Amino acid sequence: MIHFRSRRAVREVGKVMGLSEDTTAALSAESWNPGTGEWGDVPWPDERLEAIGLDPASPALARTVALAREIMGLPRHLSQHVGGFVLTRGILSETVPIGPAAMAGRFFIEWDKDDIDELGIMKVDVLALGMLSCIRKAFAMLRARGTKLDGLAAIPQDDPLVYAMLRRGDSVGVFQVESRAQMNMLPRLAPRCYYDLVIEVAIVRPGPIQGDMVHPYLRRRQGLETPDYPAPDPAHGPPDELARVLGRTLGVPLFQEQAMRIAIEAARFTPEEANRLRRSMATFRNLGTIRAFHDKMVDGMAARGYERDFAERCFHQIEGFGTYGFPESHAASFALLVYVSAWIKCHHPAVFAAALLNAQPMGFYAPAQIVRDAREHGVPVLGVDAQASAWDCSVDDAGCLRLGFRLIDGFREEWAERLVATRGAGFADFASLARAVPRAALIALGEADALGGLGGARREALWSATGWREADRPLLPEDDTSPSALRLPPPARAEAAIEDYRSTGLSLRGHPLGFLRAGLAGNVVTCAQAGIAPDGTFLAVSGLVLIRQRPGSANGVVFATIEDESGIVNVVIWPDVSTRCRAALLGARLLRAEGSIQRWQGANGVAVVHLVATRLEDESAALARLDAPTARGDELPRSRDFR
Repeated sequence: MIHFRSRRAVREVGKVMGLSEDTTAALSAESWNPGTGEWGDVPWPDERLEAIGLDPASPALARTVALAREIMGLPRHLSQHVGGFVLTRGILSETVPIGPAAMAGRFFIEWDKDDIDELGIMKVDVLALGMLSCIRKAFAMLRARGTKLDGLAAIPQDDPLVYAMLRRGDSVGVFQVESRAQMNMLPRLAPRCYYDLVIEVAIVRPGPIQGDMVHPYLRRRQGLETPDYPAPDPAHGPPDELARVLGRTLGVPLFQEQAMRIAIEAARFTPEEANRLRRSMATFRNLGTIRAFHDKMVDGMAARGYERDFAERCFHQIEGFGTYGFPESHAASFALLVYVSAWIKCHHPAVFAAALLNAQPMGFYAPAQIVRDAREHGVPVLGVDAQASAWDCSVDDAGCLRLGFRLIDGFREEWAERLVATRGAGFADFASLARAVPRAALIALGEADALGGLGGARREALWSATGWREADRPLLPEDDTSPSALRLPPPARAEAAIEDYRSTGLSLRGHPLGFLRAGLAGNVVTCAQAGIAPDGTFLAVSGLVLIRQRPGSANGVVFATIEDESGIVNVVIWPDVSTRCRAALLGARLLRAEGSIQRWQGANGVAVVHLVATRLEDESAALARLDAPTARGDELPRSRDFR
């Protein structure tokens, strides 16, 4: 069941109440989806409405806000679980109503998983993961380049270079470990084998975090604390009954299966009771129901000789799974994809980047960050080119990543197919290209500077594309004002970069902050300089906001990632700063963050660095200073915001 959250609620009500799109967008921007009162007891308080230029006394606005608050949390629609198979002895349609899904050839049943479970019907889930598509596309490119990989099992196991890469936190695009939290965990956990990846996948979850399992495990793994395995009274059981359950995770329960085994071994739950405990740990619908097992578990452990304080700590850890924890089997399956995607990134970075781009949208990062990461790994990147590109991004014989037509905003796959089929060894001139595709495709190619030099430089080529008519003749006669003779002044580098962003969402010419650096106010350092600053250094950085995260398990802390021409920096924003600088945090495209560097240095020399912000400032207006008459901040990619 999908419920109304704040952003969707205010947009839906705003439409009904006749508010303008600008007004509903402003109200939506003031929301952070989790919960109902994300930044206080009541969303959209009057002072915040006034701060964004709205009148709280407006009857239409007041009704909209009141109704949006009222419907938050109410059901919106039933979701579909893609990839589930229901097996029955007889014909399925005689057991449950079946309906057609939106996609041709797909069907759904009208019962949910709880109904299926109550009736004892078998259901098999097949995970539909974007990374599986990415790996399939990567394998196809590798086979085309002579590397034979028949499946996941063909990937060499226990590759030390792969684990060394992960220990550095070098995991942009790698399945499950690409978030900033996972990147920060990788150097601390320092994986060296497959089972370490199983733990890595499971440990950065709300359950282990809420259950206070993360730091004890890391201290024990780093040799700072000795694993402790309390034993029952000798009359009630062997002294190693918990060691057998928790030995692989150093005495800390990280998986749902371990929680069930503790209940069975230490508190003498029956298998049926342990299964009910497992169901209560299945999050979303059962949030809070795990508490019902408290007395039975704590009293059962105490009766068998465990200290009550230890039993309470055990239950508190297990209770954390009620806010989402992983089964070990699930984590093991995901860890395989972690390793496979990391192996491709480590040994074939160009292929990995191309496959990621071709599998978009997926993951944490936009194409601009994927391309940037590829270049930082030594991959030459070539722009979209009508003479060389295909619909998909590809890797040429020289190992260069060639961007595909799919990155051009508004360009259609059918246009790309027609262009490639007609191109052969290359178009002889602009007219031969223009005859191969519709005029709209020509204009899109011109805006992306992707006409392959046909028709002159970018502006001349765009002029030629705009002037072309389906009758195979230019708009103007062949004289000194014709497209072939026209000479327009070249755009400044900043303007060309902004035009790239407008068309493809990225630029190979430079980063916007590189053009703005000289005009930034105050003593602003680059992200790279912040990354090497000593612990406790107070400084300021400015950058485009890539990601905002406000995990439910972080007690109101917001994590942001900002980027400049030198790299990225991770910003930690405590609740008091979030409240004080809320407008900048939620609305800034270009964000200035001031604060102190928090630096953790691992034994392997890898540092985990954060900027703990004390002040945030919206510097988005500076984007208008780019040397581009048409440049606007909204042409740059928006941040990806996560719960």
